[in-house]
Amino acid sequence: PLFINVCSWKRVPAPKAPADPIPVSAGPLQEVSGEGDLYSIIDIAYNPDVLQRGEESPENMEHLILLTLKFVEERCNLILSYLYTIESFKLKGSRETMQQRLKGRQMPTPHLSQSTKKELTLDQLLHTMEAEDCSNAPVLLKEESVTQSKVHLIEEITSTEMPEKLSTPVYEIITVKDANKKPLKIELKIELPKVSSVSECDLRISKDDIIIEVPEKYKLQLDLPEVVDEETTTAVFHKGKRVLFITMPVAKP
Repeated sequence: PLFINVCSWKRVPAPKAPADPIPVSAGPLQEVSGEGDLYSIIDIAYNPDVLQRGEESPENMEHLILLTLKFVEERCNLILSYLYTIESFKLKGSRETMQQRLKGRQMPTPHLSQSTKKELTLDQLLHTMEAEDCSNAPVLLKEESVTQSKVHLIEEITSTEMPEKLSTPVYEIITVKDANKKPLKIELKIELPKVSSVSECDLRISKDDIIIEVPEKYKLQLDLPEVVDEETTTAVFHKGKRVLFITMPVAKP
């Protein structure tokens, strides 16, 4: 079977008009095996407005699903059955591996019994923004109106047509230790002079790394010197100074 994870991300632009091509970001098609189970999986990301429009009526949702299936066929050179099932679970696999596939990061072949890292978004840290953690293949789907024939044209844009110039922000990372030199917490200070609101930021933290991206402005990825407790991590954004402060307590053994 083929599972298609569909998610939303604000960085994927919305079509300017209903008749315009629909931008979509996609990860690679991947085969997963383990514990007697075997299936294929691919991740698709749309702008939140596109998914919202699909949820407004069953007809719109069916139209979006058929458009997605057509896109997967064209991109992966497959012939798919258009008999689909919407599963009760929201995500096939782990969020971490889905993010890695969409980001194009190198990763080991997944195994169903693998333990996965837990990640927290900036939304969970600051409670001030909605995070959609997906990204990045620059593709446009061109669709006819719902009332017309459901024949869809797919146009893939080269990376040079959508340049992405991201700089590494100035940052300072400190490991705070107690009197016995035992690590207590990690403090990270990131200067973001081009950011006026925390809603521009996409930040993810796991127990051993942290990634922050500001579309078209900044990207910072760090391996943490200690294993941290994501659940008790806090973040504060100072609008005046345009500095993000992140405090990550070291995980207990």
